[in-house]
Amino acid sequence: DAKKLVRSPSGLRMVPEHRAARSPFGLDEPPWVPDKECPRCMQCDTKFDFITRKHHCRRCGKCFCDKCCSKKVPLPRMCFVDPVRQCAECALVSQKETEFYDKQLKVLMNGATFFVTLGTSDKSELMVCRLSNNQRYLVLDGDSHYEIEIIQISTVQILTEGFTPGGGNTRAIGMILQYKVPGSEEVTQMKFTAGEDFNCNKKLSASWLAAMHKATKLLYESRDQ
Repeated sequence: DAKKLVRSPSGLRMVPEHRAARSPFGLDEPPWVPDKECPRCMQCDTKFDFITRKHHCRRCGKCFCDKCCSKKVPLPRMCFVDPVRQCAECALVSQKETEFYDKQLKVLMNGATFFVTLGTSDKSELMVCRLSNNQRYLVLDGDSHYEIEIIQISTVQILTEGFTPGGGNTRAIGMILQYKVPGSEEVTQMKFTAGEDFNCNKKLSASWLAAMHKATKLLYESRDQ
């Protein structure tokens, strides 16, 4: 998908030429709190003057002094080219998201193998599941082929095993995914189960499911903004 470089008050961004091609995990830039509405830092209440300048957090748009908004952190969800100024609270969130973009997104794109059951069928098919390079589709390849648009996914439930009432470690063994069929209100369900045979690397499947769980959280946040 073609992209273009744009400049906003917050910095340079590399964005898709068409909004429909944007990542489903993306966030829009927030409106900045007008300067006239923030005579004091919205974190420490320091009064702004010629010495104490005001700065806007690129993630939340609120107004802070330099001490409370000094960190420059990558913000890939808004497509910024360079790290941008953020308040301490937003910087922590963005740093955690950077791990998703640096590591877990690659896991999703590389894919993993699952037994996939469609709807109420009692038959499953061994398929390689991966996220498309443009992040907009979940691609399933086996004897059959499916492409599920990420924005059409309504719910994702991660299936685990190993939990006991007294505590203990759990691991992801599959997921149940529901999505809307484009052009209708019909909801389709798919169940993904990590295989037991030598063709299915259970550790890789568990890592892929963990990454999918994080991706789902980002997807919900993007919808709620």
